[in-house]
Amino acid sequence: MKDTYYLDVSHHALHKYGEELCGDHIEVSKLDDRLIVVLADGLGSGVKANILATLTSKIMSTMLSKGADLMDTIDTITKTLPVCQVRKIGYSTFTILDIDSKNHARIIEFDNPPIFYLHHGNLCPLKKTKMISSNKEVWVSEIDLVEDDALIMVSDGVIHAGVGKLLNHGWEWQHVADFLQQQNVKTAEKLTRRLLETCQNLYEDMPGDDTSAVTVKLRKAEWTQVLTGPPERDDRDPEIVKAFIEEKGLKVVCGGTAANIIARELNTEVRTNLEYLDPFVPPTAEIDGLNLVTEGVLTLKMALNTLKNINKTCSEPIFHKKDGVSKLLKLLLEETTHIQFWLGSAINPAHQNPDFPKDLSIKTHIVEDLIKELKKAGKEVLLKCTD
Repeated sequence: MKDTYYLDVSHHALHKYGEELCGDHIEVSKLDDRLIVVLADGLGSGVKANILATLTSKIMSTMLSKGADLMDTIDTITKTLPVCQVRKIGYSTFTILDIDSKNHARIIEFDNPPIFYLHHGNLCPLKKTKMISSNKEVWVSEIDLVEDDALIMVSDGVIHAGVGKLLNHGWEWQHVADFLQQQNVKTAEKLTRRLLETCQNLYEDMPGDDTSAVTVKLRKAEWTQVLTGPPERDDRDPEIVKAFIEEKGLKVVCGGTAANIIARELNTEVRTNLEYLDPFVPPTAEIDGLNLVTEGVLTLKMALNTLKNINKTCSEPIFHKKDGVSKLLKLLLEETTHIQFWLGSAINPAHQNPDFPKDLSIKTHIVEDLIKELKKAGKEVLLKCTD
C-alpha cells in the first residue's frame, strides 16, 4: 500500500451558523498497515455536540487501532456515553472506515447517512449485514478497493443542505450521489471541497446544521521532489544533483542558486520565463529535465501564505494563473500524494545575516511551516537535509 498505492484522505466541515464549535468530529488514524477513519455526529449542536462527537470518535479510533474487537468497541460507546433524557435518542451517530494493508475496507454505520461508494466514478451498492448492539442496529459492509475507488462519508448536514431555503426537502441522498458521480476529479481534497462548497451555497452561507464530509480515495502514489537551497559545501553539489535527478517523481527547484547548480551539473542552462509577468510574483524559469523552476524564499513564502488561507476554508482553490506560486501549489496539491523537500543549509546573505545560526534560517522556517500546511492538506511530506 505504501509503495504502489496511496489512500488519499481529505476531510472538512462547516459549523452550524451561529456556533463556534462543530458538532461533528472526524478522527483519522494512519497506522503502519492500516487506516481508520471515524466520523461522529453529536446530538444537537455547539459545545455539547462537539464533546459527544469527539469522545465517540476518539474512543472508537483508539480502541480499534489497539486491536479491540468491533462489537466490544461499539458496546463501549453505547454503554459509556449518555442518552438524551429529553429526546430519548442516542448521544452520537457514527460511521467507521477501516482499511488494511491489502486495501480491504470494512465500513460500520450507525444512523449517519449511508456511505457513498464510487467505483470507476459510478455509484455502487454495498452489501450490508445487520448487527445488534444494546438494542441498536449497526450495519457492516466489506469491499476490496481497486485503483481510483472512492468512499465518501457525510454527516446529515450534507443531505439536509438547502432545507427551507433553496430546496424544500434538502439535498437528498440520491441527489448527492448524482452530484458525486458527475465530479471527474483526481484528488480526494478536490472532491471534498466541491461537495462542501455546494452545501455552503445551498445553505446560502448560513448552514442550518453541522456539515462534514470525508473522502478516501485509492490512488497510485505520486511523488514530487522539491530542491531548495544548495548544500553548504560546494564539493557536494555533483552528489546532491545526481541523487535528486535519479529520485522518483516530478522535479521542482525553488531558488536561483540551486537552479544554477542544477543547470551546471546537467550541462544545460537556465532560461527565464517571461511569458507571464506579475509585479507581485517572481518569474519562473525552465531547465531541461525539470518540471518547474521558481525563485526561492519569496515564492515559498507566498505559497505558504496562500496555502494557509486554503486550509482555513472549504472552498475549492482554482489555480488558473501561470505565476510561480500558482504553478507550485497546483503541482503540490493536485498532482502529488508524496512530497520530499531537499533543503540545503547554505545561507543567502541577501535574505539573512550570514552570522546568524543555521537553525534561524528564514528559508528553513518557511519550509518547515510549508510542510505542516501540506500535511494538513493530506499530503505525505518528508524533509531531506543535503548537508
